[in-house]
Amino acid sequence: MLYEFDGMTPVFGKETYISETAIVIGSVAIGDSCYIGHGAILRGDYGSIEIGSGTAIEEGVIVHAPPGKLCRIGERVTVGHGAIVHGSLIGNGSVIGMGAILSIYSEVGHDTIVAEGAVVKMRQIIPEEVVAGGNPARVLRKIAERDREYWNMAKELYVNLARRYLSLGMEKVKDRQTPSLDL
Repeated sequence: MLYEFDGMTPVFGKETYISETAIVIGSVAIGDSCYIGHGAILRGDYGSIEIGSGTAIEEGVIVHAPPGKLCRIGERVTVGHGAIVHGSLIGNGSVIGMGAILSIYSEVGHDTIVAEGAVVKMRQIIPEEVVAGGNPARVLRKIAERDREYWNMAKELYVNLARRYLSLGMEKVKDRQTPSLDL
């Protein structure tokens, strides 16, 4: 789960849940009340990763920084299932949709939504408070109040889920206890 590499050790804040199936390597700093999902890979091996408080890195996400550079993910960010983040910056309050790709040195402004499956190209900058989608990603519209309301609710779900995992834990189901499904 947590791995030291080349003298660099991951650090994380209070009430942060990191799945035992996630891989967090090297120079990675994670804030308070974060959720790092099952199968996520955070590679701080030749670059550094910083993740702000209240952020959810969902299942199967890959985060990596270019050599000697920083990948900064802000506070209260949601990075959806299976996304690939290799960019420089994701601003506070932003949402990266499932399966989206943020290429090397890309930047996403604060309170911005990058749609599912979108591709933010190398060095591309997506401005603040917009919805962007497509390949290559382009601005589709300004953020709406309904977007803010929905994503604030969704962000709280993951903060609460992190707390539940920390308090309840997971228990492996033993082979003899596995129920069968008769179809």
